[in-house]
Amino acid sequence: MKKKKLKRTSCDKSIQGVCGGIAEFFGISSFGIRLIFILTMPASFIDYIILANSLDENSSL
Repeated sequence: MKKKKLKRTSCDKSIQGVCGGIAEFFGISSFGIRLIFILTMPASFIDYIILANSLDENSSL
């Protein structure tokens, strides 16, 4: 069984591809992930920066 790995997306990208990568990992809409990040803004901004710098970009599409 192949294990999925969380990566930034290269096709569903607004800023860095973090929300699109999370949406691909869980198999849900990227709009929903972006909405959650916006509604929880002060804390999620720090999380977004950390994820944008630590996740690899998914280039195998």
